[in-house]
Amino acid sequence: MKSLLAVEWLKIRRYKTFWVLIGLFAFLLPFWNFQIMNGVIKMGNGQVNLLSQAYGFPAVWSNFGWWGSIFVLFLTILVITLTCNEYTFRTHRQNVIDGWSRLSFFHAKVALVLTLSIATTLFIFLVGAIFGLSVSGSLSGMFDGIRAIGYFFLLVLNYLGAGLFIALWIRKSGLAIAIFMLYSMIIEVAASATINYTTKTKIGNFLPLQSSDELLPFPLMRMAGTMMGNTQPYPDYAYVIASILWIAVYYFVARRIVLNRDM
Repeated sequence: MKSLLAVEWLKIRRYKTFWVLIGLFAFLLPFWNFQIMNGVIKMGNGQVNLLSQAYGFPAVWSNFGWWGSIFVLFLTILVITLTCNEYTFRTHRQNVIDGWSRLSFFHAKVALVLTLSIATTLFIFLVGAIFGLSVSGSLSGMFDGIRAIGYFFLLVLNYLGAGLFIALWIRKSGLAIAIFMLYSMIIEVAASATINYTTKTKIGNFLPLQSSDELLPFPLMRMAGTMMGNTQPYPDYAYVIASILWIAVYYFVARRIVLNRDM
C-alpha cells in the first residue's frame, strides 16, 4: 500500500489542480467559519448570535462536521478529476505496462481516497480544537461529542468513495463531475423526500450519501428539535452501519468494473 501511495504522490505532487482544490478546502472552511463566528452571518435576536455559540466545546465538533460536509465537495471533485485523468492521458495503461495489475491500479486509488479521508478528518479536528479553545477559553468539555469527528470521517469516505466509483464507471471527468453533482444535490434529495413522503417513514434517509449526512445535521436544527421534544427516527448507529455498507458497495462494484472492463 505504501508503494502504491508513493506512485500516486509522484503523479499529483506537481499537478496544479490538486493544490488548488486542496487549498480551497483548507482555506475556505476555516475562513468561512471564522466569519460566522465573528457575526458576519447572524441568527438570533438582539446581541445574541446563535450561530457563533456553536463554536465552543462540545458543539464545535458537530458544527464543523456539518460545514465540512459541504466543503468536502472540493475533495470529491479532486478524486474524480485525478481518476479520470488516468484514462484521459492513458497513464493507467502505463501502470499496467510497468508491472501493476489492474487490482493494484484500483487499490492505489482506494489508498488515495483513504489517505485524503484521514488527512481531512485530522484537519477538521485540529481546526475545530483551535476554534473551540478560542471560544470556550479552556479545554473543559473538549472531548464531549467527539464522536462527530468519527462521523465526519465516515462521511468523507462515503463521498470520496462515491466519487471514485463514478469516475471509474464514467471515465470522463466533466461528465462524471456533472453526474455526481446532479445526483448529490438534486436526485438523491428528491428521491429521499419522495420515499419518506410515500412510505410515511424516514427510510429515504438511508440512501447512499444521505445516510452519512444524517449523522451530521445542522447543529441548531438538532438543538431546536431536542428542545421541542422531537426524537430522531433512527439511532446514529443505524446510519453508521448504512454508511459502511454503502462504502463497501462502492468498493466491490468499482473493483468489478476495473477488473472486467477494457483498459
